[in-house]
Amino acid sequence: MVKISVVIVNYRVKYFLEQSLRSVRAALKAYPMEVEIFVVDNHSQDDSLDYLIPRFPEVRFIANTENVGFARANNQAIEQSTGKYVLLLNPDTVIAENTLYEVFQFMEAHPEAGGTGVKMLDGDGRFLPESKRGFPTPWVSFCKIFGLSALFPHSRIFGRYHMKYLSPDECHPIDILSGAFMFMRRETLDKSGPLDESFFMYGEDIDLSYRLVLAGYTNYFLPTPIIHYKGESTKKGSLRYVRVFYEAMLIFFKKHYPHYSKGYYLAVKFSIFFRASLAAAYRVVSFPFHKHGKTDKKEKGKWYILSRTPQTIARLIPGIKHYTPIWSADEIPSSSERQDNRHIILDSGLLSYREIIETIQSKSDVRNHFLIYTPDSEIIISPQQTYTKP
Repeated sequence: MVKISVVIVNYRVKYFLEQSLRSVRAALKAYPMEVEIFVVDNHSQDDSLDYLIPRFPEVRFIANTENVGFARANNQAIEQSTGKYVLLLNPDTVIAENTLYEVFQFMEAHPEAGGTGVKMLDGDGRFLPESKRGFPTPWVSFCKIFGLSALFPHSRIFGRYHMKYLSPDECHPIDILSGAFMFMRRETLDKSGPLDESFFMYGEDIDLSYRLVLAGYTNYFLPTPIIHYKGESTKKGSLRYVRVFYEAMLIFFKKHYPHYSKGYYLAVKFSIFFRASLAAAYRVVSFPFHKHGKTDKKEKGKWYILSRTPQTIARLIPGIKHYTPIWSADEIPSSSERQDNRHIILDSGLLSYREIIETIQSKSDVRNHFLIYTPDSEIIISPQQTYTKP
């Protein structure tokens, strides 16, 4: 019997997806289980499939002839899957060798669990607050839209949107499972129904999490860490993101809170679009400065390479003149030692993905920026830049 069906939707992020699939492959090698893997390509119009299919013969690829959105693409694979559990996984994620096993064992031990999320870290090891969120009820939405959740982030009354009053290092019941890592019981999906395809992108994970709870199950947060580059598959800085995200909030509110008065709904709708307009204006005004800052961050600073073959890796980075070879994570400096930006390359041929994630988490620092090198394809990936052979 297939234990887990892994479903990943790709849209023009082939190198990130390759790294994600390699981490899944490593997890199954370390903890063998009957697992099937689906990749749905949402009409990337690049060479994603030509690049990935020969490298991952164990994966079942579905090629769409148009971009049908995140929800519909996931549903395509879910309909074909046979696993006892279904994992929706973003292509810009890296899991550890023990991730699938730990989440599977937790779900087996907790029959009341409809789904489980995990502790997500960005590419530089910072905790992502969307790992544990509360449902956007009218009150929670009000606190989020008008900034009360930001003013009182650890309050159980005002700060429920990101639940910062719950420790990110402990297991907790939560409301929302992030669509970046959404591990669900098959029987739960059968009761609640699949993803709602009226959500093109964003909001579908909130809606499905809500329906899992309505079906009588509990959602959980596990503190097992993964990397989620957050934005490579969606480009969250774009104006399109602002529009789609806030429209998704409106769809959810209208669907699940129809009993509220029309006047209240219009007030919330106005507030949401007002907030969206402010966010869009900020992105437009700050874009030139934001872009300049990213360039400085990418090109300036000291380089450290944790690998047996640092010279091979260094040749992939244009303009690099000096670097420091290191042999263990203990040699990674911290801000108290130097104030330069530091670019630290971790070789996945030397370190396991679990060791890479643990290193990024333990050495997270305002000056430290991490990159992961894949020796088989000679690719270096970071949140800001991807380096490949010329």
